[in-house]
Amino acid sequence: MRTITLLTLVASIAGARTGSAQIPAGGTQPSAVAAPAARVAPVAGAVSPPSDYIIGADDLLSVVFWRDKDMSSDVAVRPDGKISLPLLNDVQAAGLTTTQLRDRLTESAKEYIAEPNVTIVVRQINSRKVFITGEVQKPGPYVLGSSTTVLQLIATAGGVLEYAHSNKIIVMRTENGRQTSHPFDYKGVISGKNLRQNIELKPGDTVIVP
Repeated sequence: MRTITLLTLVASIAGARTGSAQIPAGGTQPSAVAAPAARVAPVAGAVSPPSDYIIGADDLLSVVFWRDKDMSSDVAVRPDGKISLPLLNDVQAAGLTTTQLRDRLTESAKEYIAEPNVTIVVRQINSRKVFITGEVQKPGPYVLGSSTTVLQLIATAGGVLEYAHSNKIIVMRTENGRQTSHPFDYKGVISGKNLRQNIELKPGDTVIVP
């Protein structure tokens, strides 16, 4: 089945929604504290996460001990939320900010080195995912790097298929244990009639294209 072309349509909607993220053309270098969005399939423009970003499972971190390179390491946060480092062994990382993890590692490292100086860099954000299923070219999980709308996710997934019921798309969201659904009329949005339905996605959202 043929995929409905979205290039011109996404451009027109993006113009109507200032501040919306763009699908990335390529990666960027990580910042001193945190870094670009990551793999699985990046959804939007890579940006540094805020200082209060909470580390999650599958995130990729660089832990740098200045003057003690043997303790430095690039590590992925395991599903149990921990990372493994030389001498320090398993350390809980998920659920902490980079500052909190830095302070924890600094305190633990004092047993082995004098005045440890630790820097934490989030190289890839893999824990913030959204999902799209149904009649699109490339269904599956996508990493949510920054501000991303329903239409942008559909475009990243290759577009809706020819026989999709594109006026009956649903965004499923769970917050505080409560599940809600948000309708999305694809044709209505791209024609400029239902722009309010083109909501910004949140981690854990699932877009269903029947």
